[in-house]
Amino acid sequence: MAESDWDTVTVLRKKGPSAAQAKSKQAILAAQRRGEDVETSKKWAAGQNKQHFITKNTAKLDRETEELHHDRVSLEVGKVIQQGRQSKGLTQKDLATKINEKPQVIADYESGRAIPNNQVMGKIERAIG
Repeated sequence: MAESDWDTVTVLRKKGPSAAQAKSKQAILAAQRRGEDVETSKKWAAGQNKQHFITKNTAKLDRETEELHHDRVSLEVGKVIQQGRQSKGLTQKDLATKINEKPQVIADYESGRAIPNNQVMGKIERAIG
């Protein structure tokens, strides 16, 4: 027991700097001052969800091709719905309540913004005659 040196401390594991600390500008500069080899690399779009990217040429090409969009109700149909509703003395809200739809649906059909739905068109036709 006399041979044991109680003043010596043995460190089994020493925790190094965390990833954020090791990558900080101060840590890099300190390592460079000490003369250590420092490897830095900039990762493109690191930490961002950029799996797909559109270049200017791709966007330009997309604009040049045909536009794909849904057909809308024509303004003539919207005017017919509006005239029929007004001849019955109904507001858009009243007509919507009568056919169990939202008032916005009627507004969209009358303004020509709605995508035609045969069920809704049938309900409107029956309600206004």
